[in-house]
Amino acid sequence: MKIGIFGGSFNPPHKMHQKIALDLIKKGYVDKIIFVPTGAKYSYKSDLLDPKIRYKMLTLLCQNNRQLSVSDYELKEQVVYTYETLDYFKKLYKHDEIYFICGTDNLSYLDKWKHGLTILKNNKFLIIKRKSDNLEPILEKYKDYKDNLIITSIKEDGLSSTYIREQIKRNGFNSIKDYVPKEIYQYLSDHKLYLDNKISWPC
Repeated sequence: MKIGIFGGSFNPPHKMHQKIALDLIKKGYVDKIIFVPTGAKYSYKSDLLDPKIRYKMLTLLCQNNRQLSVSDYELKEQVVYTYETLDYFKKLYKHDEIYFICGTDNLSYLDKWKHGLTILKNNKFLIIKRKSDNLEPILEKYKDYKDNLIITSIKEDGLSSTYIREQIKRNGFNSIKDYVPKEIYQYLSDHKLYLDNKISWPC
């Protein structure tokens, strides 16, 4: 089985996250996607909700599809680095093929990540191209690892979690109905998330 590891803050998860995952499965790049939300220690992220909230929203995104799942592996007290996450899943699914799903924006500076070049050397990547990114200089930069870089036909449309948070604050929850799955829309609006930088677990 081919398994895609889809990491990120998912703050909140939205339809583009869902579309990327489903398209990767539909087009045969992987058989299964595991979403891996980052923990609370990534404090440089603005308005980062409690990990339990982001984890809950991802379970809502995955609930009607057996090929989608979510892992709490990175939801620890300490920072968990990508190389640790990939090593964990490779050991957990030692008889399967593990692929790391990576946008061109992140790939462009992956050599700056902790053990970034080791990650490139030891793992297979599924590359998602952002509209505004020029892929050629990125591929030239990592030409020594080209055999591990699989350029997919999947492209991002520019939708971001940052945009959704800003829309909620400026225009309310009705303004994001087209951007998030209905279950996540209901959850966000029920708990009034992102209106006041609320980061605690909702009652």
